[in-house]
Amino acid sequence: MLAFWRDPTGQILRIAQEHGDIASFRFGSELEVLVNDPDGIRKVLVTDQRSFMKGQALQEAKRVLGAGLLTSEGEQHLRQRRSIQPIFHHRRIGTYGETMVDLADRLQSRWREGEQRDVHEDMTRLTLAIVGRTLFDADVEGEAREIGEALNVALEAVNTLIYPFGHVWERLPLPGPRRFRQACARLDETIYRLIAERRAAGLTGDDLLSLLLLARDEGGGEGMSDRQVRDEAMTIFLAGHETTANLLTWIWYLLSQHPDAETRLHEELDRVVGGRLPVVTDLPALEYAERVIDEALRLYPPVWLFGRRALVDYELAGYAIPRSSMVVLSQWVTHHDPRWFPDPWRFDPDRWAPEEAARRPQYSFFPFGAGTRICIGEGFARIEAKLVLATIAGRWRLRLVPGHRVELRPRITLRPRGGMPMVVARR
Repeated sequence: MLAFWRDPTGQILRIAQEHGDIASFRFGSELEVLVNDPDGIRKVLVTDQRSFMKGQALQEAKRVLGAGLLTSEGEQHLRQRRSIQPIFHHRRIGTYGETMVDLADRLQSRWREGEQRDVHEDMTRLTLAIVGRTLFDADVEGEAREIGEALNVALEAVNTLIYPFGHVWERLPLPGPRRFRQACARLDETIYRLIAERRAAGLTGDDLLSLLLLARDEGGGEGMSDRQVRDEAMTIFLAGHETTANLLTWIWYLLSQHPDAETRLHEELDRVVGGRLPVVTDLPALEYAERVIDEALRLYPPVWLFGRRALVDYELAGYAIPRSSMVVLSQWVTHHDPRWFPDPWRFDPDRWAPEEAARRPQYSFFPFGAGTRICIGEGFARIEAKLVLATIAGRWRLRLVPGHRVELRPRITLRPRGGMPMVVARR
């Protein structure tokens, strides 16, 4: 447990390297089983998914997200997914593209030649504004700093609650638990205000909030309660920006360290987009940009580890996994496995050339999960990342501040410790 506290990503990688594709270890009193084989990952997430439920981290995340799509189980999850799915239909996501580009363009217009920016903070504010505008039809850009700080506190607390002593910590009269309660209240304040504003404006829009509230109002008592609307909105609002902000931050870092890849990206952008702003119809032609995104998802997966609790005694590759034990799946481990990705720590977007990708097992790469619990926002996140990348990289080069040491801050998501200070320069 102490090793995990000190170096979570290093410890989980060492377990896999020293003990193979299926390895058990104790986390406090709980038995954990790390599965690193693509076929085993397929069985847990897809073939035999009904034998498992969400793991401890997401159980604790209910303290912030409630019983939303990310944390719910069984029939409740299927009903919620059906209710929300229309907002993420591919044709509808395409209509969000203009807003995504507009907000990214507004951000870059505030940059000045040679200035230092915390790019992680910039990406967090940008993706928060995008989610607010596209899915909630609301302008939350002015609150981005406060919301981001509240989210930081909440994520830190959830990370603590995962440990066996976490619930003891929460009851202690310490600043940490008090800040956690205040952060949850701040996030609730934003979501409930958005719900109230949508009700007052009338449920005539086709945004997520209108969809949720109409489902309740037309359900004859079978729809969503106010609390359920809050939980779904909170899940999409927070999960919908946090992971993409991290992905974009790591992309800017990787491009700054690999000028040859950056040059190829710029050449593609100049050829496809030219000097204008990108549009959704440009996306199919931005093939190298797609490879850059996939390689960043591989090297720095925004969600780097998650668990599934066994609901039954289960056998995997001849090993017995007792009921109630936790199966751990780690994108960080599998995405850095040299069997599937030779020289796995090297940034190489050409790994994602179609012929190369086709040679690998399907579940050697699962940044958005898999099965019926696969991230509902994958299409949204990919379009957002590509449009933001094309908008900003069309005009700017970003370079890491000299002397800054980039370190991981692994919580539920994979953030850079201390942000990502970079200097911006016009192309």
